[in-house]
Amino acid sequence: MKDGKPILVAGATGYVGGRLIPALLDAGYQVRAMGRSLEKLACRPWGHHPKVELVKGDVLDRESLETALSGCGAAYYLVHSMIAQKQKFVEADRKAAQNMVSAAESAGIDRIIYLGGLAEKKNGSLSKHLRSRIEVADILQSGRVPVTDLRAPMILGSGSASFEILRYLVERLPVMITPRWVRSLNQPIAIRNVVNYLVGCLEHHETIGQTYDIGGPDVMAYRDLLDIYAQEAKLPKRWIIPVPVLTPTLSAYWIHFISPVPHSIALPLTEGLSSNAVCSDKRIQSIIPQKLLSPREAIRTALDKIIQEQVDTCWADAGDIITPEWAHCGDADWAGGTIMQCGYRARIKAASNDVWLPISRIGGHTGYYYADGLWWLRGLIDRLFGGVGLRRGRRHTTELRVGDALDFWRVLDVAPKERLLLLAEMKVPGEALLEFKIHPVGNQYTDLEMLSRFLPKGLWGMLYWYTLYPFHEKIFFGMLKGMAKVIEKPIVSGPERFTPRLHGSCVLPSE
Repeated sequence: MKDGKPILVAGATGYVGGRLIPALLDAGYQVRAMGRSLEKLACRPWGHHPKVELVKGDVLDRESLETALSGCGAAYYLVHSMIAQKQKFVEADRKAAQNMVSAAESAGIDRIIYLGGLAEKKNGSLSKHLRSRIEVADILQSGRVPVTDLRAPMILGSGSASFEILRYLVERLPVMITPRWVRSLNQPIAIRNVVNYLVGCLEHHETIGQTYDIGGPDVMAYRDLLDIYAQEAKLPKRWIIPVPVLTPTLSAYWIHFISPVPHSIALPLTEGLSSNAVCSDKRIQSIIPQKLLSPREAIRTALDKIIQEQVDTCWADAGDIITPEWAHCGDADWAGGTIMQCGYRARIKAASNDVWLPISRIGGHTGYYYADGLWWLRGLIDRLFGGVGLRRGRRHTTELRVGDALDFWRVLDVAPKERLLLLAEMKVPGEALLEFKIHPVGNQYTDLEMLSRFLPKGLWGMLYWYTLYPFHEKIFFGMLKGMAKVIEKPIVSGPERFTPRLHGSCVLPSE
């Protein structure tokens, strides 16, 4: 549909959507990228492309969806509420699909292309996750707008949740006590092939209103994938011992502990692995011919991307950016509670460009420039209590964009050489922000500020803040010194505590 009508991509900041949009642009399409955060959309590499229109919308908000669809020729439906809604994802997916049907009919678009899951409806042992994917397809196909349903098995690609689970299982466990689902058959497909099928459907009108199975060239058990990964990663052979007592729930908790993927995401994925996912329909291979990467080739490509730091999208970057209202305390008093703050700064004899460098690299393999053992311990405690921990790492070692996961933080705002704002996603009795600010002083000096802000929830939140407060001074002082040391520039004053500018009822604990 290169007739001037834009193609809507619902789920533009998700793992697949973020890779589909560049492919659509390369093919010459006008794209309307929809997401819940315009800031997050704008930070994508394609965010300012002349053929991309950014629109704020939510599939759970029918009115915003209708606005986003207005004037479009077709729409990709790549939304899944598994991350955002967690345990309530089935109900959320149902409502979202119903909204899509109504909005698409109102907008009068020509077609919907949906990426679903590969499974048989008659299989009574299907996981809640796969049943939901099938139900979404049924709801979309019940409307008057024709739907193309592409049913995919496991998707292999750098940054995908399935690949991350595979990666961490093999790299961290030389001996694996595994559940029986490691014997289930799958037909994994490379993310590159998935994107090619999605784009190809627009070029082939015979795909309108059809359902296709899409998969790679090989059918294999999950344990075979574990062996292949070990070989491609140049690791010793892993010993795999299947046992009948490990349920998907126990498996998900174990995956949560050893990998960056949280239990809420690992559970539906492991439940899905309990069922075979093998293509029974190969028609699409003749309609949209392409070289299908084998699992070995897909794993090799994904590993190369990770080594070269060219991971375009990551599962952890999907979902809402929930910015606390108090993060932008204005002149009016904050009615939600007392905000605790502590600020520290140092003046460094360096240009702002130099001072920004360690800030842009913070976290991940770089660490936090001081007391990394304590940061590691905090991540471990968070992991044990069901949090995300430090293992999410970073998508890129030097590049940050709004919405990126950074260890147990989420990037809320980033202005290179000026500011970095992080929201804590670890388990805490309240909401916490960590902010870095850079202020040039003349031509030779730069003030580097670190500001911690916390909105406690109840008594436990207050106790948490006051218990950790004595450690802030030592850790923040050490971090400021460590950053100066990295860029080999002297600190001419400080580190010292300073009183941040107060707005409304934002106060320091000592006041």
